[in-house]
Amino acid sequence: MAKMRAIDAAIEVLKREGVVKAFGVPGAAINPFYSALKKVGGIDHILARHVEGASHMAEGYTRANAGNIGVCIGTSGPAGTDMITGLYSAQADSIPILCITGQAPRARLHKEDFQAVDIESIARPVTKWCSTVMEPAQVPRAIQHAFQVMRSGRPGPVLIDLPLDVQLAEIEFDIDSYEPLDPYKPAMTRHQAEMALKMLNEAERPLIVSGGGVINANASELLQAFAEILGVPVIPTLMGWGSIADDHELMAGMVGLQTSHRYGNASMLASDLVFGVGNRWANRHTGSVDVYTEGRKFVHIDIEPTQIGRVFCPDLGIVSDAYAALSQLVEVAKEWKSQGRLNDHSAWVSDCQQRKATMLRKTHYTEQPVKPMRVYEEMNRVFDRETCYVSTIGLSQIAAAQFLHVYKPRHWINCGQAGPLGWTVPAALGVRAADPNRQIVAISGDYDFQFMIEELAVGAQFKLPYIHVLVNNSYLGLIRQAQRQFDIDYCVQLAFENQNSPELADYGVDHVAVVEGLGCKAIRVRDPDLIAPALEQAKALMAKHSVPVVVEIILEKVTNISMGAEIDAVNEFESLAESIADAPTALAAQDR
Repeated sequence: MAKMRAIDAAIEVLKREGVVKAFGVPGAAINPFYSALKKVGGIDHILARHVEGASHMAEGYTRANAGNIGVCIGTSGPAGTDMITGLYSAQADSIPILCITGQAPRARLHKEDFQAVDIESIARPVTKWCSTVMEPAQVPRAIQHAFQVMRSGRPGPVLIDLPLDVQLAEIEFDIDSYEPLDPYKPAMTRHQAEMALKMLNEAERPLIVSGGGVINANASELLQAFAEILGVPVIPTLMGWGSIADDHELMAGMVGLQTSHRYGNASMLASDLVFGVGNRWANRHTGSVDVYTEGRKFVHIDIEPTQIGRVFCPDLGIVSDAYAALSQLVEVAKEWKSQGRLNDHSAWVSDCQQRKATMLRKTHYTEQPVKPMRVYEEMNRVFDRETCYVSTIGLSQIAAAQFLHVYKPRHWINCGQAGPLGWTVPAALGVRAADPNRQIVAISGDYDFQFMIEELAVGAQFKLPYIHVLVNNSYLGLIRQAQRQFDIDYCVQLAFENQNSPELADYGVDHVAVVEGLGCKAIRVRDPDLIAPALEQAKALMAKHSVPVVVEIILEKVTNISMGAEIDAVNEFESLAESIADAPTALAAQDR
């Protein structure tokens, strides 16, 4: 057997598990890891400006392509605690990332050593598994176990904490003897598929709900094939958006309290059976269980046993990986179709298409300052079917989901459950690091943008270009809108007179100056007719300079975006479309 440092063995194992890129920030307790990165080679490293930023870059990297697992690295103490938000975000959305932290030497762990903290205990609630490795010989096997855990069942994050002396100790290890462990994934049986298909086939107005588990399992093509064989409309969740193209005749819209379409909610309320695959009945999708479930039956298929019945008891629950389930369902559905056993749902599909063509919100506004709906109309004009959007939280994300169009899986990269402000910039950089050729467009409000704006310097340093659409209303817009129920508008204003940028009036931070100071390019737009030219200019700047390009659009300060407390009671604060001229880039307009 070969003798090597435990940390050199760790790098060899990471490479054998498929790691080619990592995001992190060096520090004293993790410097042995960095020495091994340099010595062993084969893993590119991107230096973040904040360790939380590194964790979100790892998330973006994982979310970008099937099979990816992002790796983020930090030192002891605050680096690990900084990663907790990334771990929580990854756990909430079933995203596998590996966080590796340095730690004080074993003999100092109980002595309140500098930057020594029990990160294992802190991280346990937001990881699938975490461990402070106390024996050097266990280091390679801890990483082996981590990858099996991340890939098995419901995917999720792992943290491995490595004391300084453990990293440096010599062990016996031969990488040629190493093989990754097979992950475990539950699979639907033929009998279960027949039971589920019988319920779906017998319903008069069925809908398939496609969740993030479909995309995680790389099963979008199977999902679409299943829907097409049966002729049943599909409702993607926010995390499942892109599993069927927005302009597919069976795509019936999104459902929910915020990130939803009027036609999607209407079709859900008209349905009599909902067939959920890889979804978890999130509360922003369902609203109250009583309204969501009234008058309809439910089939729920999910990889995680504890998800079945967690929100409400389905009429049929099946534990299965989405790819395995849809493979079995497609096989049975094809047989039933060839035998003439499938019922005709074309009238129901026609009803859903009619709602999709007519129940539209207005986007064509000409006012200055710009109304936010106009921004997404122009984005639809400029960006094509290959565009990958990245966003996290706020009115900007909610409006983006209501008005933009997504056509492919992993082309809507969104932190769906945790929603941490600041996520968008580092996540977009992680997506770019995973795919050097994808057309990436991020969307942020001004507060999300300001949270981790320093990570733009990473994009400039490492040549990670993308376009960032920044909609600036100088407000915490979503919280301001939520405060309406308390009749307050309190501590949510970001406006101030910037003495260094009088041209901004009272819009506060000069984002153009900050962005350019970080080595990137920026454009400011005030006229709605100049949004499209600015986006085209951004494409040219990005191609020329290979850095992120920010297009800041000055919005009116107060616009209430459609949302409500129930799917049958969404408040439409702004105008609805009276003709296609009011919504010229809606999907209905593309058919004319």
